[in-house]
Amino acid sequence: MARAFLIVLDSAGCGGAPDAAAFGDEGSNTLGHIVQACAAHRAEEGRTGLLDVPNLDALGLGAAIRLSTGIETKGLTAKPHGIWGVAQEVSKGKDTPSGHWEIAGVPVPWDWHYFPDTVPAFPADLSARVAELAGTDGILGDCHAPGTAIIDRLGDAHIRTGHPICYTSADSVFQIAAHEAYFGLDRLLALCEALAPELHAQKVGRVIARPFVGTPDAGFHRTPNRRDFAIEPPFDTLLDHAERAGRKTYSVGKIKDIFSGRGITDAYKGTGDASLFDHLVTLGRNAEDGALVFANFVEFDSLFGHRRDVAGYARALEWFDARLPEFLACLAPEDLLLITADHGNDPTWKGTDHTRERVPIVGQGPMTGGVGIRAFADIGASIAHHLGLPFGPAGQSFLTAEQA
Repeated sequence: MARAFLIVLDSAGCGGAPDAAAFGDEGSNTLGHIVQACAAHRAEEGRTGLLDVPNLDALGLGAAIRLSTGIETKGLTAKPHGIWGVAQEVSKGKDTPSGHWEIAGVPVPWDWHYFPDTVPAFPADLSARVAELAGTDGILGDCHAPGTAIIDRLGDAHIRTGHPICYTSADSVFQIAAHEAYFGLDRLLALCEALAPELHAQKVGRVIARPFVGTPDAGFHRTPNRRDFAIEPPFDTLLDHAERAGRKTYSVGKIKDIFSGRGITDAYKGTGDASLFDHLVTLGRNAEDGALVFANFVEFDSLFGHRRDVAGYARALEWFDARLPEFLACLAPEDLLLITADHGNDPTWKGTDHTRERVPIVGQGPMTGGVGIRAFADIGASIAHHLGLPFGPAGQSFLTAEQA
C-alpha cells in the first residue's frame, strides 16, 4: 500500500496571492525575491552566487515560482520531472493554523481576533488575568514585537521582577516568554494552558509558550521547549480521516500543536530543523504502508523570515535541498511526496510579519507534470485520494487532473 509525505517549508511563499493588497502585501514574494537577491549578490553572508537548489528545482520549484508571478528565476531553470504547481488560500489569514488547516481540508470559517499594534496591545482585563494566573502583580511587554528582540530587551527585567513577557504580532497569537530557570518551564506551560481556552473563546488562534535561557551578560536564547496551545479545527481534517481509517499518522515538528493533537498517532520533535530532517529520513525508511507523515520545518520562518535575513533564508533553502536526496532515496515508487508552504514571510518586505502569498507545490508520485493554480485544500484532497481516504468538500485532487 502507498504512503504519503506532506512537508511544509514554513513561510516559503511564492507571491501572487490575488488578495495580497487587502493584507498590505501586494508585491511580496518570498522565494522570488530571495532568488533575485542571490542573483544580484545581495545575499552573500555564509554563501555566494545564485540560489543553489537543484533538487527542488528539478521537481518544479522554479517553474512554480514563475507560474505564480512570472518573475525571472535565475539559477532555477530546470525542466521539471516532478509534480508542480501553486496553491492559493481562501481563509482570512496569513498565519500558521489557517494555512495548515486549509491544506488539510478545513478553511477557517471565522475571522480571527487580532490585537492592535499599540502600546498597550492588550485589554487591561486580559493583562490582569495573565498576572493572576501567573501569580504576579503585572506583566512585561504588552506590545507587538519579534520574539528574539523582546527577550533581549526585557529578559533582565523579567528575571528581576518575575513578570511574564507577553507580546503578539500581526497573527492571531498571544505569546508568553519566560526564563526556564527563573520562572520555570512547567509553570510557563501551565500558565499558557490555563489561559488558552479563554482566548480561544475570543477566536485568538494560539497561545504560545516561548521559554528561554541565558543571562543579561551572556545573552538570552530561546529553547526547543516551545509549545503552541492552538484552537481546535472546527471540522475533521486529513489527519482525522486517516486516523479514523486505522492509518498511522506521524507528526514531525509543530504539526501536533497546530492540530491540537487530533488525528496524530505518533509525534516527533527536535532541537531544530536538522534534527527534524533526521526524523523525516527515519520515517521515510520505516513508516508503514498506508501511513501519512506530515512535517513542518519552522526555521525558514522563525530564524530568517521574521528576522528579515535574506542570506540566512537562502542558506536554509540550500541546506534543505542538499539533504533532500537522502530522503528521496527512502521513498518507494508508489509513495507520494508533496512539498509546500503555509504562507509567506518575505525577508525583503517591510516589517517583520508574515506575507499573504500563494505557495508552491512540488513533489513526486504517481504522476508528473504541472497541476496549475490550485486551492490549498487540493493538496490535502490529493493526499487523501492517493491513500484512499475520505475527505471534506473543500478540496479536489489534482492527481486525477489533466496535466498542464
